[in-house]
Amino acid sequence: MSVTPVDQLFNFKDKTVLVTGASGGIGEGIARRFSEAGANVAVHYRNGQAKAKALAANLGDKTHAFHAELTDPKAVTDLMDKVTAHFGRLDVLINNAGIFPNAPLSTMTIDQWRTVLAANTDSVFLCTQKAALKMKHTGGAIINIASISGLNAGPDHAHYNSSKAAVIMFTQSAAQDFGPDGIRVNTISPGLIERDGIKDAWPEGVSRWQEKAPLSRMGTPLDIADACLFLASPAAQFITGINLPVEGGVMASPIY
Repeated sequence: MSVTPVDQLFNFKDKTVLVTGASGGIGEGIARRFSEAGANVAVHYRNGQAKAKALAANLGDKTHAFHAELTDPKAVTDLMDKVTAHFGRLDVLINNAGIFPNAPLSTMTIDQWRTVLAANTDSVFLCTQKAALKMKHTGGAIINIASISGLNAGPDHAHYNSSKAAVIMFTQSAAQDFGPDGIRVNTISPGLIERDGIKDAWPEGVSRWQEKAPLSRMGTPLDIADACLFLASPAAQFITGINLPVEGGVMASPIY
């Protein structure tokens, strides 16, 4: 086992990191943090072309934007080929892309259910499978962004809750299958994360969260990005198959 000096644990120079859904929010924060750590960063987008390309331009020559529909197997294969052709390798995959619609279970349509499951689980399955082929001879790290909703269901989100619970279990399965190839697979489950307009759109929810969370605040994209840095780094070289909630301790709060 190689030992990495402490001051090099979070140095990603010469490493390539692919972040899906990186045109804004958590994905953008992750891309920025890995860029700061010296990585080549592949910024994936589906609809946010302008934002993704602006981010790539802002982060410099070691960053490039790539488009793909992640529920299409061929598109995912092409994405992995383009990333490795551009940067020469793939070392870290962050499966961040996903959707978060509301729908009461009593009126949810099968199309609504399937759309969320495809966006949130099919994409993780396909990207993990295709990325692992690129990492097979070099090893690597795959981090799936799930949610504490996969552990503690929220109302009007049966499809979302179920998709994130599936991601958590999929991570354990992938860790078993790809561990012999030196590929570690882990999950991060964020809690409530700050985003533009959330305090105006959901003031009562934000207030309840801040009252319940021991750290008394929402999370930020940087909180999730730093957890990704840790799990992708040599500091976590003996960690695989876990789910790491990053939620300010809200799940440790009393329920009565």
